[in-house]
Amino acid sequence: MPRRLLALALSLAMTSTPHAAPMILADYMALSGPAPDATLRYGAAPSQYAELFVPPGKGPFPVAVLVHGGCWTKEYGGITQLRNMAGALAARGIAVWNVEYRRVDEAGGGYPGTYQDMNAALDLLARTARDYPLDVERLVAVGHSAGGQLVQWLAGRPRIPASSPLFRADAVPVRRVVSLGGLADLRRESALLKSSCGREVVDLAGTPSAARPDVFADTNPGDLIPNGSRTILVTGELDTISPPRVAHDFAARARAAGDIAEVVILPGASHYDEVAATSRSWPLVLGAIEAALGPAPR
Repeated sequence: MPRRLLALALSLAMTSTPHAAPMILADYMALSGPAPDATLRYGAAPSQYAELFVPPGKGPFPVAVLVHGGCWTKEYGGITQLRNMAGALAARGIAVWNVEYRRVDEAGGGYPGTYQDMNAALDLLARTARDYPLDVERLVAVGHSAGGQLVQWLAGRPRIPASSPLFRADAVPVRRVVSLGGLADLRRESALLKSSCGREVVDLAGTPSAARPDVFADTNPGDLIPNGSRTILVTGELDTISPPRVAHDFAARARAAGDIAEVVILPGASHYDEVAATSRSWPLVLGAIEAALGPAPR
């Protein structure tokens, strides 16, 4: 990372005054961070790209795949706000792949396009690792809110039926996940998706057909377990979009199925504190990401 961007990231992560009160939507929308070191496209649509942040030094660096939320719509920003986390992570020696994708209110978004974008973004990351010092063997997928559903879905891809348009035989493995206020279980949390985001399940899972009678079989992280992943579900104590109960319920189901799942509750934090390096919750969020990555190899 150029020196000026590193200085900005360090300033953001260590010298900014943390929000004393729980963050609100306006605070989240105002988040920003350093510009990426590279922007790479995985498709022709305006939203089909990812931003790469590379730490200073030789590497190879572990990689955090960031997937923003925003209720699967364009209204609430996303990738720009996650630059706030990206800069702070790069300052800690973690490369960042900050993913943009087509949402349900964009042409081609929803089912299957949004999920196909996730597949393509991970495929592009694997190719990009040939040209940058990235260690994709040490990869954690970090998603906020709607992005939590998408990163938990990435971990579940090995269980997707081969008949699905979302199936990838050679998908980049995602075995470590940090879900920040994730809205992941489409089948069991449909009422919450409606009340929190105004989203109907059909927007995200498509409609049943004779060839695809169960729309959750290739879209719902809650149905794609066990998958051999470790998931850390991080939720603000005061989160009203995805309350702590949601994280505890998903973790219990994942553990019962045989996967590793942990819950971290952020004291006094809202849905937006979960994703801000300027939040008082950031040390706990960072701790979850670094714990998911595990110690550096010797």
